[in-house]
Amino acid sequence: MDDAVDLNLLVALDALLAEGSVTGAARRLGLSASAMSRTLARLRAATGDPLLVRAGRGLVPTPRAVALREAVQDVTGAARAVLSPQREALDPATLAARFTIRASEGFMALAAAPLVVAVGEAAPGVCLRFVPKPEKDAQPLREGPVDLEIGVPGMAAPELRRRFIFRDRFVGAVRAGHPLLERTVTPERYAACRHVVTARRESGLGPVDAALAELGLSRRIAVVVPGHPDALRLARRSDLVALVPRSCLRGTASDADAPGAGLASFPLPVATPEIVVAATWHPRLDADPAHRWLRDTVAAVCRAALREGNDEDEG
Repeated sequence: MDDAVDLNLLVALDALLAEGSVTGAARRLGLSASAMSRTLARLRAATGDPLLVRAGRGLVPTPRAVALREAVQDVTGAARAVLSPQREALDPATLAARFTIRASEGFMALAAAPLVVAVGEAAPGVCLRFVPKPEKDAQPLREGPVDLEIGVPGMAAPELRRRFIFRDRFVGAVRAGHPLLERTVTPERYAACRHVVTARRESGLGPVDAALAELGLSRRIAVVVPGHPDALRLARRSDLVALVPRSCLRGTASDADAPGAGLASFPLPVATPEIVVAATWHPRLDADPAHRWLRDTVAAVCRAALREGNDEDEG
């Protein structure tokens, strides 16, 4: 027995009951009169009722058709709503949601606190959950445990959507009063220092090492740590030189508890590639109003934080 239901018949029945005419229903749905007559025959077979019977030159509904009219209107209206674009503007104040954000350390230092404040003010019913980026794995975005990733794009997953957030660059960081800053930081003086590096690979080597190698130089790597905040803590309490994204040092002038507090930064004496930070998400969330609001909020908060940081630097 075939239990499949052709939902197109509901649309046709709705048109027939509204128009009271095969010709009118056909015109409404963009069909020929003969096609609509065949559809009416299928509806009669499916319901076991004539539905519309001739009365003079027109058709009148049977009692069964009259009883079905309201239910058919409700069902077809709901179906149209499901299959239509969402037109109502999102009101963040009424939003109740939980977003998991996998974020780089640079973003956490730069924008996590102002993002929490901005979201709390606009959408008090939203909970933000930040998780670290142990590796560039697309599966959490594909499967749903992570709603948004913020950091350097690098996942081999072409279906993912991306949005540029901000540009960053590597800088050196040392404790206040470090001997390295007494004179011009040359590649030779920089390389001769003892370094603490952030790396998940055993070697700890990166773009700065490639640039130094072109000059016949190499860093003296003394310590390898898993995260930039660890490198900054060690640099603050020793003569080690840390290499971190500039965003990790934002806000140090006004926040004594910031990771970079008590440290001085300096431009690297060799050229390294710019760091491009982007927001990444799965396309299933592309049109979701709540997720779009989150993406827009993240971008706006980062722009504001960068402007504030630039103003501090100039001051």
